[in-house]
Amino acid sequence: MPRIKPKDFCCFASTVAANMPSGCQKMEYEDKLVLAPMVRVGTLPFRLLAAQYGADITYGEEIIDHKLVKCERRINECIGCTDFVERGTENVVFRTCHEEAGRVVFQLGTSDAVRALTSAEIVCKDVAAIDINMGCPKSFSISGGMGAALLTKPELIHDIMTTLKRNLTTPVTCKIRLLKSSQDTVELARQIERTGISALAVHGRRVADRPRDPAKWNEIADVTAALSIPVIANGDVFEYEDIQRIKVATGASSVMVARGALWNASIFCHEGKDAWEDVKREYVRKSILWDNDIKSTKHTLKEMIMHHSSLELPEGKAVTRSETLADLAKFYGEDTYYQYIHKSRLIDESR
Repeated sequence: MPRIKPKDFCCFASTVAANMPSGCQKMEYEDKLVLAPMVRVGTLPFRLLAAQYGADITYGEEIIDHKLVKCERRINECIGCTDFVERGTENVVFRTCHEEAGRVVFQLGTSDAVRALTSAEIVCKDVAAIDINMGCPKSFSISGGMGAALLTKPELIHDIMTTLKRNLTTPVTCKIRLLKSSQDTVELARQIERTGISALAVHGRRVADRPRDPAKWNEIADVTAALSIPVIANGDVFEYEDIQRIKVATGASSVMVARGALWNASIFCHEGKDAWEDVKREYVRKSILWDNDIKSTKHTLKEMIMHHSSLELPEGKAVTRSETLADLAKFYGEDTYYQYIHKSRLIDESR
């Protein structure tokens, strides 16, 4: 796959302002390859990496509504992106750019319809769709009544989804997990469909299931057969060939990939995977280009390394020791690229 050259770097305010989306675009969910939302992974560099290799739709990591309502939208002239920055801390909660316009989905964690709408209105004009997380089984999400906790609250789901649909022109979707029985899942999916959402993503595991437990493609198929809206199938897609296998098995419109993409984002490429070392280095370059948070960058690299190697080997230890993107650039042989980007920003800031 082609690498981003330094000449591709752009950081002029006029270009950013002219290119950022000003309203909603219709999202198509038929026959699409989809990057799944992944906490601390699905930031801008990884989304663009997946898109480079063939992902049609890229979900960002889940952002909690309580955090988003504290944010303000800012054009980042130096980097060439739009940031949603938390007031007080100045932390960048969400970053997007023109290159992913029409493709990026903002996943929102919420348990309240009014707060969901307030949050969605902040970001909706800069993303292609808003997705409500109803599948996360992690305690931090469930304890707040969000994620998979919503699966047992159909009235609240209806309130949240209909509120968003009535007030937004941006497409609205959600992602669920399987319930205790296939019949229960189908009934919930039908209720959600009636709220008017554009598509439904279904992870083929129950809340209590672990990643090592096989995804139940047959139960996703039951949902697909019961709905008229597009269904996005998710679970156990680790090779490009699995994409067609899960589509045939479930009848789903599109396929969502999580761990398979994390371990090697070129899984989306129909020509075959690139070497994971090359994919990893391209991720480092994109993290430099878009000034990604160092903690997020290290987390993603460590997840890649743990699958293919070990954090106890020299590479893993070097990533763990790294404190800045400059440290990572030096280790991965991208110091020249880092220096070019850094100098370009300094020149732009001095204008």
